[in-house]
Amino acid sequence: MAKLCFGGAFNPIHHGHLLCARAAAEALGLDGVLLIPSHWSPLKAYDTDMASASDRLEMCRLATAGMPGFEIDDCELHRPPPSYTIDTVAHFRQAGWSQVFWLIGSDQVASLPKWHRPHDLLQQTHIVIAARPGWQIDWSLLPPEYAILAQRVVAAPAIEISSTDIRRRVAAGKPIDFLTPPAVCRYIRQRGLYCP
Repeated sequence: MAKLCFGGAFNPIHHGHLLCARAAAEALGLDGVLLIPSHWSPLKAYDTDMASASDRLEMCRLATAGMPGFEIDDCELHRPPPSYTIDTVAHFRQAGWSQVFWLIGSDQVASLPKWHRPHDLLQQTHIVIAARPGWQIDWSLLPPEYAILAQRVVAAPAIEISSTDIRRRVAAGKPIDFLTPPAVCRYIRQRGLYCP
């Protein structure tokens, strides 16, 4: 049974993450989605409002509780940061996976050559790209070996929700209902996450 791996900070996880990942898995005929919360990405500045790893993991669990087709894997949280995708791919390969499908947003494609061990990642991973609204991929700016990824673009629902906006709304005292599952909204309130 093949699953679509989807890694990220999920700070917090929201409906955009869930709907895009499910749409991509269905488009590829995969058996579901494996959410993989990261410690932090080496290519992103560390957010000063980053929730703890345990809080982000729990929000992923709450968001997908009782939702068929979604599972959570916390393997990246058991390794020292930063989180490298190639290390997670190797983890699954060692566990016997014959192929690792990994979802990224179209906004991440340009940075792929800067990822840790990018050539190994291209060879060992079936990278899938969710075509996010408003992002155009200029394949001419990427090295030639990345051209194969143009055939791995799947349409994603046009959902304009971002974790950054959710955190800003919480900090401003604005509601976040309908942006993320109700259980995540309650958890953020109860834990006082993202408050100034």
